[in-house]
Amino acid sequence: MNASLVAAEEEFRRRTPKSAALFEAASRRTPLGVHSNYRYVSPHPLYIARARGVTIWDADGNDYLDFNMGFGSLQSGHAHPKLVEALGRQLEDGSVYGYEWERTPEVAERICRRFGMEKVRFSTTGLKATHHAVRIARAVSRRSYVLKFEGSYHGSHDSLLVGVKPRAEVAGPAERPASAPASPGIPRELTERTLVAPFNDLEATRRIAREHRGELAAIIAEPIPMNMGFVLPEPGFFPGLRELCDELGALLILDEIKTGAKYPHGGAARVGVRPDLMTLGKSIACGVPMSAVAAGPGLLDEVGPRKIAHAGTYNSNPMAMAACLASLDHILTDEALERSATLNARLARGYREILGEAHVAAYVSADGVSGTVTFANRPVRNWRDFLTVDGERSMLYYYLCLNRGLIPSGTGADEQWTLSVQHSEKDVDEHLRTLSEIASSLKGAPVAGEIEESV
Repeated sequence: MNASLVAAEEEFRRRTPKSAALFEAASRRTPLGVHSNYRYVSPHPLYIARARGVTIWDADGNDYLDFNMGFGSLQSGHAHPKLVEALGRQLEDGSVYGYEWERTPEVAERICRRFGMEKVRFSTTGLKATHHAVRIARAVSRRSYVLKFEGSYHGSHDSLLVGVKPRAEVAGPAERPASAPASPGIPRELTERTLVAPFNDLEATRRIAREHRGELAAIIAEPIPMNMGFVLPEPGFFPGLRELCDELGALLILDEIKTGAKYPHGGAARVGVRPDLMTLGKSIACGVPMSAVAAGPGLLDEVGPRKIAHAGTYNSNPMAMAACLASLDHILTDEALERSATLNARLARGYREILGEAHVAAYVSADGVSGTVTFANRPVRNWRDFLTVDGERSMLYYYLCLNRGLIPSGTGADEQWTLSVQHSEKDVDEHLRTLSEIASSLKGAPVAGEIEESV
């Protein structure tokens, strides 16, 4: 670890003694002191006391301008008044019934109309949505193989926790990635039925998929992969996947847990394809646990007792449904998303200018309401490119910002920032001022070309 990163971590430790104490106490009962592995960082996780608008306060009382926004689950910003009002009103009438809420059909109608799908089933988390989408695809197609893309994360269930963040030594050839499990405990025979292809390489994907003609149930992909930075698809890549699925009789699943709420009609409209199945979550209910599997004609007809299983006590609970109605009607409006996208373009432009003037080796990728900076010698188009990212410089950038009261993005080189509807021009300017203060500390090995404009 370089000296600058060590110093930045020590400054973070000095500023957050209560988080350190909470970490020590939490670790006695909880592995790593957190309930998601991705929340653990060295020297200790940040423990939060409260949040409002675009500001978050930690246990030590430090305030931060937040551009992580719950890993993209808070397009609303924190404690949006419309969300607080809807949840408070619903809580007075009950939080869960064990029956369907009378307004749930309204939510289903809005979801289907907004995203151009025919029917929908609700769950609680993104993990459950992609899990059910794969089950539905296998049941409908009567096939067992699924193809995903290397580096993409679709929730921590066994069928898709394969080829997520493989180390180079187990990843296999770039043009034919290995089906490497991302955790112990996943049966080998299950990983073998999850094919892995390189994102943005349509020819390699075709070769891998065609080898399993007649066996492939579905191809699942994020319209913009967001667990290896912020990877924009090459022109023609998604139309090519659509054609490939049609050729092979496989279903195309778009995992829109992150992208669904970042565009007025989801990432599907952004990349110009109509999927067979679409999963939605995160900001679709602006922070309240809710997810959905939306489907084209006929694909959910076999969901039911003694047919395709789908159940859950908390599915379509009234708190989530009320939050979704508030989000769709008052928060995720076309006008609000357009304004956030304009601010995002301003932020990305500022990053390019500041890092370029400081001669920092980096690339900026942004679109819609999100983006990221990667410290690498080439743009990130897929997982193998991501392996060249300078992880230490990424964490140095994060801690230098954090110590100045800015959460610049999600934690780590594989995350991105999100502009909520509550961010303002002033917030973007403050973000860029902080970046200006630390830019000279982020220099690394030179790269060919200039800061990439990936919008």
